Amino acid sequence: MSTRSETGLAKPGARSINRAEVVDNNFLSFVDAWDQPSPPAPDPEAPLRPDSAISGSEFLELLRYQIQSRHMDLVAREMRGRNEGFYTIGSAGHEGNAALGYLSRIDDPAFLHYRSGGFMMARGAKIPGADPLYDTALSLAASAEDPVSGGRHKVWGGRNSWVLPQTSTIASHLPKAVGTAVALEQATRMGLTPPVPRDAVILCSFGDASANHSAATGAFNAAQWAAHQRLPVPILFVCEDNGIGISVKTPAGWIETNFSNRTGLDFFDGDGLDLAACYEASRQALEHCRRTRRPTFLHLKLRRLLGHAGTDVETEYLSLQEVERNEACDPLLLSAETALETGLMSARALRGLYETSRDQARRAAGHAARRPKLATRAQVMAPLAPYSPEAVNTEACRKIEKSARIESFGGEQRLPEKAAPRHLSLQINRALHDLMIKYPEMSVFGEDVAGKGGVYTVTSGLSRRFRGNRVFNTLLDETTILGLAQGQAYMGLLPCPEIQYLAYFHNACDQIRGEAASLQFFSNAQFANPMLMRVASLGYQKGFGGHFHNDNSFTALRDIPGLVIACPSRGDDAAMMLRTCAALARVDGRVVAFLEPIALYMAKDLYEEKDGEWLFEYPRPGRAVPLGEPRLYHPDAGDLLIITYGNGVPMSLRVDRRLATRTGKRCCVVDLRWLKPLNADFIAGLTERFKRVLVVDEGRRTGGISEEIFTVLDEQGQPGVRKARVTGADSYIPLGAAANLVLLSEDDIYDAATSLLEDPPEPEA
Repeated sequence: MSTRSETGLAKPGARSINRAEVVDNNFLSFVDAWDQPSPPAPDPEAPLRPDSAISGSEFLELLRYQIQSRHMDLVAREMRGRNEGFYTIGSAGHEGNAALGYLSRIDDPAFLHYRSGGFMMARGAKIPGADPLYDTALSLAASAEDPVSGGRHKVWGGRNSWVLPQTSTIASHLPKAVGTAVALEQATRMGLTPPVPRDAVILCSFGDASANHSAATGAFNAAQWAAHQRLPVPILFVCEDNGIGISVKTPAGWIETNFSNRTGLDFFDGDGLDLAACYEASRQALEHCRRTRRPTFLHLKLRRLLGHAGTDVETEYLSLQEVERNEACDPLLLSAETALETGLMSARALRGLYETSRDQARRAAGHAARRPKLATRAQVMAPLAPYSPEAVNTEACRKIEKSARIESFGGEQRLPEKAAPRHLSLQINRALHDLMIKYPEMSVFGEDVAGKGGVYTVTSGLSRRFRGNRVFNTLLDETTILGLAQGQAYMGLLPCPEIQYLAYFHNACDQIRGEAASLQFFSNAQFANPMLMRVASLGYQKGFGGHFHNDNSFTALRDIPGLVIACPSRGDDAAMMLRTCAALARVDGRVVAFLEPIALYMAKDLYEEKDGEWLFEYPRPGRAVPLGEPRLYHPDAGDLLIITYGNGVPMSLRVDRRLATRTGKRCCVVDLRWLKPLNADFIAGLTERFKRVLVVDEGRRTGGISEEIFTVLDEQGQPGVRKARVTGADSYIPLGAAANLVLLSEDDIYDAATSLLEDPPEPEA
């Protein structure tokens, strides 16, 4: 290709110049100034150049998508100026990704960088009746008719395009993209039919700055780790390298140096500004990934135009000369030059295409701006936390074929319900065994869960019974574990990941908070991440492990919208709650955190050594605990109400016995069992009978669930209720006996209960 002349390009000098107008005028000036004679029109179906397989007709089609993407960027700024649009991060400079949208299949799942306008124009064109310009305008306008998120955010995607919506800006979508690639192959090995063809490729695009994020490096490592073991991972990583992350420049050559020679990651590169070269590099990388099923890395060099977003003033961190050099490398100018030089289009026709696309984009924007917006809280939250109680309870209580259970457990007399009462960890193990029989698409995975059976042997024996990649160990990375879980969900599996300790969850919190739990919200319920995440949790391990193995705070989980949190304190409840948790995931696509109190795993006794009163029979299939339903101990006791969960349940029961022995007073102890959503109506209703309430919260004083319970009592409870709370301290948990100094003790509970019982209740208003 000849070097394009800059004749006629605008030469603004003031930083206040509207760069969008400059870039727009640059294109028009270049086309209008074109005075070279047009060569004979080439064969539209023949390769346009010797170095690329792209045909003339394909080039023109991709050029149209590039122009459409550019005009949506320009229109987004116009809409923002009229307060009709609310998002101005654009794709200018990245329009070459239209080649990937064109070359990939519509059933190749895609996790996209936010500068993917060209890709979406190309993929949207494959959907009968779709109008990518109008759909984008609706999203920019935050219209309730936006077909992607329903007006909740400007995101790319949709079920009909197999682009999974996300708001990721710093690569948090890479782990779940890797998980999807792994799960596609896993589903096949499990004998299941995934929702996309088995030769599909997972596309995942991101910027050069995002490639440095810990979530990205973990995803690359996981893909390479799997490929090293010759496991298929058909993912195409697409790094759109524009050389800058907001205002921080990427060192020259960093991406090539870092990624071109990695074991288990096949490297391709191309010029993302040259449409024909971008097409060829994308074609080769995509075909290689589809054929080899290996992780593949496509590096596309481009330039970012118009800054990071509409509010970004590039001259704060780039010189005007640097900005102008980038604008002179505009991919639309390069595509226009190719079209004119080869005779594919005349200057007049090219200008007409450009202006027609502008008119189409503006009409779409004008219409979208007038469409309805989300108008109520209920509308906003509608897809956030779907719950179908009747269907969920029916599914939770759906029995398993008895013959399958007999075969799996090794005989009728070995069915768990025929065994003697047992402790929490064994009943969880048996419940997982039953669920694996019930759901052939279910898998259990995490660090050490297979041969070892987990640190506390809760999953012992599952890998021997359920083969075919259904129970497996992962590498030591919680972000990868939860990324795998999301990918499994997309491919029709029912993932049950294990996070080894509660404190370890914080290493990967955003995979639940920003990705899994938000997907139904931002996709308007088009996609979901059904997931049952088990977490060994809470304190009271007799000083073992210190903070990382003895963490009493789950505040980070409570703050995640839409998440369900379950916490059993005894074995029979755990089994019945697990059935409901699996049903919530399967029926409503819910993400569930199942907190297992480590200190109660092996607990057998309640009041005295060897009394065996914390051992319980295994509940037969067909029984389940509905979401939100608590367990009451001594419901007829009327002196004091204790509201608690987890380790607080046996502690409170022991305190009740002490009180009865010493004072004759009795306590009704409520085990919440479900910590989110909290059953506020039930709690408030108890205040009609109890005027003294003690909240026993083993979590920290700040951020613990006692704060929410107190709010419920204050806002919804009956007047005149005297209440108190006892909690852990706002402290990390130290090693050894010092842990008891910051954890809630039975003496703390007893003293608070005694104080409440001694003082008369406050008179009713």
